Amino acid sequence: MRTRIFVVVALALGASSCLVGPKYVRPDTAGAASFKEPGPTYFKEAPGWKQGQPMDDMHRGKWWEIFGDAQLNQIEEQIETANQTLAASEAAYRGARAAIRVSRSQLYPTLTGGATVIGQGTSGNTGFAGRGASQTALLTVPEVGATWVPDLWGQVRRNIEANVATAQASAADLANTRLSLQTTLALDYFQLRGLDAQKQLLDSTTTAYQRALQLTINRYNQGIASQVDVAQAQTQLAQTQAQSTDTLVARQQFEHAIAILVGKPPAEFSIPFGPITVNPPAIPGLLPSELLERRPDIASNERHVASANASVGVAIAAYYPTVTLSASGGFESTSLATLFTWPSRFWSLGPSLSETILDFGRRRGQVEQAEATYDQAVANYREAVLTAFQQVEDELAALRILEQEAEQQSGAVNFAERSLQLANAQYEGGIANYLQVISAQEIALSNEVTAVQLKTRRMTASVSLIEALGGGWDASQLPTPKEVTPQKPPKVATSSQ
Repeated sequence: MRTRIFVVVALALGASSCLVGPKYVRPDTAGAASFKEPGPTYFKEAPGWKQGQPMDDMHRGKWWEIFGDAQLNQIEEQIETANQTLAASEAAYRGARAAIRVSRSQLYPTLTGGATVIGQGTSGNTGFAGRGASQTALLTVPEVGATWVPDLWGQVRRNIEANVATAQASAADLANTRLSLQTTLALDYFQLRGLDAQKQLLDSTTTAYQRALQLTINRYNQGIASQVDVAQAQTQLAQTQAQSTDTLVARQQFEHAIAILVGKPPAEFSIPFGPITVNPPAIPGLLPSELLERRPDIASNERHVASANASVGVAIAAYYPTVTLSASGGFESTSLATLFTWPSRFWSLGPSLSETILDFGRRRGQVEQAEATYDQAVANYREAVLTAFQQVEDELAALRILEQEAEQQSGAVNFAERSLQLANAQYEGGIANYLQVISAQEIALSNEVTAVQLKTRRMTASVSLIEALGGGWDASQLPTPKEVTPQKPPKVATSSQ
């Protein structure tokens, strides 16, 4: 009968519970209707920028495949299984999910059980008259108890809500970490390939300079050229060889950085030499409003806002009284023979009510602290949105300007090569000195190196734009509250000897 009363009271309290605190509404953000479009001035960032089409998700997830580089594809695949930063982020996500299980457990009663076996006795030689020795050989007390604090004001549910949002934010952080690592690898890879292209150019130029030096030596032996011409040709050759060798320093550093990204010691990882063989791809566009759904860092910040909002409710719930239902019972006897008989039983059952009457501003301070944390989360969310718009606009501008610059630089390379050909012809015809040839060589090489560097910058700008657009991620990949909440107890790890 008493058990029925306990259950009825518990159900009644649970059914009458409510949620205190503000209802969550996603904060408003500032945003433009569209990204900058091409126009008559140099301040329009998006020529040829097309809006998203159904085929734009062709490389969803493995966005790097849009570059068509087999070596890059192979290396990118290794991040998922070997990168330690990603492993740490994944562990943080699992920890956030486990926190949901901890908070959910507070919705249910806590059951305890135990047994006490006591042997006791008193001394008969204590010096007090009339007191003899007393010995109790065995006292056994098995007991079972239950305690439950009904969630009348939604404090526990708000805490669960906060932990769910935090776990979703952790899932978005995991996706953002993955995207950041993938783009960092791609950036390092294309800069390495750019150095390979630069070294290839310098090596081919060195070969041309060796032929020029031999020609100058032959002309000197014939008495046509001076020793100064020979020295200048030798200087030009040695200088170019040094420039070619110098590219290996940065190349090795990029290779070592990529090795760490794929979880390998630098000594066990290498990338074969090879210049950039692909051109910057046409990257699908999207509307600014869609950017909010494509960036995992924005999703993470938004979920932190939701978590902070729920924490405000947790703080407000502290103003309301706490009701605790408890029950315990068991058997007590000095003999095992009578331990489980009806007369040996004992029990207790009853609710308790507690309310903080005076706390000198502690609860008010906690509410204000939670509200301030919420305002901070909102500001961080809005700043993340603005930063995302800036990054997209930056990379759109970079791609547009670099493409135009590359076209102009191509013309400069052609003119410089033509100038070098004329200088060589005039020198061989005896109507120009070797200083003119040296000057033409320097101008031609400088322009060719600039052209190679521009291509590298265009490739890295393409990677940065993909990162700014969220890669292949979108909000549909964010786990739902049901998906993020553990449904089964975690398995206990066992080890064998």
